[in-house]
Order: sequence, then C-alpha cells, then structure tokens
Amino acid sequence: MLFQVIFLSICQLEMGYPAIYINRLRIDVPSGGGKMNTKPRFSGLEWLRFSLGVFVMIYHTAPSYPQFGRVPWLKDIASMGLFATSTFFVLSGFLLAHVYFNRNQMREPARSFWLKRLCNLYPIHIVALGVSILVLLLMQHLSIPPDGPVATPRFVVYDTHDISGQTNPERYRHYMSDKELGLNALLQLLMLQAWNPLYLTFNAPLWSLSTLCFFYLIFPYAAPKLLRIDHVKLAIAVLCLIYLLPPLYVIFHAFWGIPWTGLLHRFPPFRLPEFLCGILCYSLFSRERERGYRLSDRRGTMLWVFVLCCFIAGTWLYTQRPERIWYPLLHNGLLLPSQLALVYLCAWLPDPASAWLQRNLPRLGASSLSIFALHVPLFYLWITLEPLLRSMVSDLHGNWQAWVSSAGDTALSLTGYVVFILMTVWICLHFQEQFVAKMRRFMLRRVL
Repeated sequence: MLFQVIFLSICQLEMGYPAIYINRLRIDVPSGGGKMNTKPRFSGLEWLRFSLGVFVMIYHTAPSYPQFGRVPWLKDIASMGLFATSTFFVLSGFLLAHVYFNRNQMREPARSFWLKRLCNLYPIHIVALGVSILVLLLMQHLSIPPDGPVATPRFVVYDTHDISGQTNPERYRHYMSDKELGLNALLQLLMLQAWNPLYLTFNAPLWSLSTLCFFYLIFPYAAPKLLRIDHVKLAIAVLCLIYLLPPLYVIFHAFWGIPWTGLLHRFPPFRLPEFLCGILCYSLFSRERERGYRLSDRRGTMLWVFVLCCFIAGTWLYTQRPERIWYPLLHNGLLLPSQLALVYLCAWLPDPASAWLQRNLPRLGASSLSIFALHVPLFYLWITLEPLLRSMVSDLHGNWQAWVSSAGDTALSLTGYVVFILMTVWICLHFQEQFVAKMRRFMLRRVL
C-alpha cells in the first residue's frame, strides 16, 4: 500500500518544463478494413521487452552455474524473475492498447484481434512444446550425468512453499501417470496449462503464454471500458488493492502448500490485474501526450528512484527475510506500482541516435516471446552437449563411454554461458522472423 501511495503521489506532481521528448519511428499496422494505421513505435519499450526476456532466461538458467553463488548480490538480483514476468504482463496490456485502439475505439472486430494474436502466439508455443519434449528424450537417450539418466517428460515437481518442500524435496517430485500425461498434453495443445495449479509440465515457462492467451480473450471486452475511465490513477490504485487480495487471503490462512502456490503463481484470473493495469497505464500516458505534456527531469528522476528502490527492497525481502509472507506479496501485487512506473518511464524514452539500433530494436523486442518460450529447451540442450563436446575435444582418441563419463564430471563454464545467451538470442531472433512471422501470415491468409 505504501508503494502505491508513493507512486500515485509522484504522478500528481505538477508538470515541469519538457526535458525528454518523443522522437518516434512510425510503423504501419494493418487495420481491420485493410487500411494502414500509422502508429508511433516506442524504442524504450522495445528495449524493455527484450531485456525482460533475457532477464527471465538468466533467472531460469543462472542457478545451474555455482559461480553465481560466489557473488551474493548477483545471485539475489538474478532470482527476481517474478519482477520481470509481471512487468511483461503490464507491458503487454500497454502495447495492445496502443496498437489496437484509436481514441478509445478498437480499430478492428474482436474476432480479427483474437485470430491475429493466436496466429502469433500458437506457432511459438507449439514449437517450444515439441522441442522441449524432443530435448528431454535426447537427454534421456544420451544419459549424460547428472541430469541425462533421469530426464523424462513425465517428471514434474509439485508447486509448494511448504517448509517440508525444502527439508524433504523428494516428497514433491512426481512422475505423471499415463492419464496425467495425456491430460496435460491436451492442456498444452489447447494452451490451458496455466490453469493446472499443481505443477508445470514439459516446458515450465510456457505457462506465461497460456496466461497471455487468456488476457487476449479478455482484452476486447475490458480495454474499451478501462480506456473510458476518467479517474485513471484511482482505477490503478483500486486494481492494485484487488491484486493483493489473493496473497493476503493465503497469508491469513497460512495456505503455503498445494494448490495455493500454483494459483498465485500463474492462475490467469489472479494475474489479470497486471494486464489491466497496463491498459490503464497506457490511458494515463496517452492522455498526457495528447495534451502536450512531456516528462520533466524532476518527475522522471523521482520515478526512476522509486522503481530502483522498490526493486532493491523487493530483492532484499525476497532473498534475505525468512518469513514466508513476502513471496506471495511481492509476487502478486506489492511491486505492481513500480512495474507500472517502469513501463511508463520507458515509454517516454527517446529513440536512440544510432540508425543500427533504430532498425534492430524492433527485431529484438519482437523476439522476446520466443526467448520466453525457447530458452529452457535450448538450455537443456546446451548443458547436455557443452560438457560432451569439451570432453571429446580434451580426449580425441577416447570412446563414447569415456566421453560420456568425462562429461558428467565436467563443470559448466561461464564463458560457455555467455555463448549460450548470445546463441539463444540469435536463434530466437531468426526463429521469430523466419518461422513465426511467415507462419502467422500463412495462417492469417486462410482465416481472415
């Protein structure tokens, strides 16, 4: 609540002299009637959504490198993936409201919007799902210790913050039965996996795409109403308070185990306030821009300090405080005002002077969903093949069994980790452009 009061107070500061100006690229977005709808592109938001994708990738992969544990502050920062995912949901609401609305009117029918979003999301999802299963089967076939021999698509871990999950982790490890495997495969194919609060299957980060799919269904109904609200800041404050209700309920009743952890983590209706606040954030921003307001140095600096302080405080509470109350609060609402402020600030950032960045920032931003979806199977593949290749290079005259045995004792290197991150960004960038974009056009030609 304190964070929300501070955020709204800063937003009420008097307008100062313009210090940061918008110098936007123009992009052509096809409208529902076949006309081209010219919209400004936000370079700062392209930076942001690409950075969020990379941050989530580091959050999921860095713990496999013990070298990070030797730098406590670096390990703590890398553990704040919850901040990145929530900010991404806020950003999605902001960008969709910007692209699909003209003066509070949606520029195309809901059916057209749904088809376009599904044709963009589903190819990413289905390829990431298939690649994940194939990589797990490959790991099992190669049987390179320590993960290879136990790799299987059936393995899951129940979601819990119960203390027994830390003292007795084997209790929450589970291998799905044939019925469970079939049911969860169906949920994945229908993009409903986020509605399973017990555990994550096949490729854990794909829950975020499932949740986005739910947001897309809500958008044509919710966005027009939200964009017509006069008291935008009050509406944001109310939504922030509503978002805190589920974690407060869980804390009050001490529901630390199954299924409450999974519900707070990814249950789409519980995460919806982030997306809706993103739409309201765009409403606030667009109204200020229409009346000629530009962000002042004072207001901008105060908001950046606010975001930084919230992130530092949230990181400290999440990593250093043993009380279990902080995770649900930080994950579901307490940091939302700072996430809104971050998106708002990045929307005001000017375009870079570099022509190369102006050309490539939209490409990097567009690759963010692919990074979200593909980084886990690519990482599993990397940590399987990197030690194997290094053992083969170190012993060119060895045999397969010797290489596999040596690979199991080979530690992952930070140099290899940097290579993995750069390689993943390159793969996802070209996957988005050479497969997803083309598949989207192919699908749309047949359904629109």
